[in-house]
Amino acid sequence: MKKLFTNYNFEFDKNEIRLLTTFCKQTLKQTENDNRFFSETKAFNSILSKLNSGESPIKLTKDERTRLVHQLKNNTEYLNKKLKKNWFIKKWLYKSLYNQYEDLIETHFKD
Repeated sequence: MKKLFTNYNFEFDKNEIRLLTTFCKQTLKQTENDNRFFSETKAFNSILSKLNSGESPIKLTKDERTRLVHQLKNNTEYLNKKLKKNWFIKKWLYKSLYNQYEDLIETHFKD
């Protein structure tokens, strides 16, 4: 049975906020100058401002949560492909980031 009301308030620790802030900045750099990604840019600007505000529960809208989870899942899939292809040093670097994204998805955004 589908939930009628979903809670979009999240309690992130310092490391998760830092990881999400970096992720949002990276996404904004990639989408800022393209008009096709106007709604993505608007959503990630809003998420970034909420992360930087320092409020205890971070309240996301449904659209912001959906876009964030979608981008995080796409990024983890990309990193997983890179893990399978690359050699030791790159694999070691990607593995750490991949594990952080996976933990974030499992902890806060599991459906």
